[in-house]
Amino acid sequence: MPDQLTEAPAADSCVDARGSACPGPLLEAKKAIGSVKVGEVLEVLSGDPGTKDDIPAWAGKVGHEYLGHLDSDGYSRLFVRRKK
Repeated sequence: MPDQLTEAPAADSCVDARGSACPGPLLEAKKAIGSVKVGEVLEVLSGDPGTKDDIPAWAGKVGHEYLGHLDSDGYSRLFVRRKK
């Protein structure tokens, strides 16, 4: 899986979408990105494997920077820097 991180970047905000199935985590991320300032990092927690494709695709499409993900115990931590 590309963009696997070895260390978590410092997140300014976190959205926990672990109980949510696709497209829930992506919708949660879209809502939450507005709560962080430009240049800050949003962390998304998700148990849905599709999120690892959805978040980078969305971030690239709307102009944010996808920093990568860390796999944790049964879920993923994905990191997006708000760029605009």
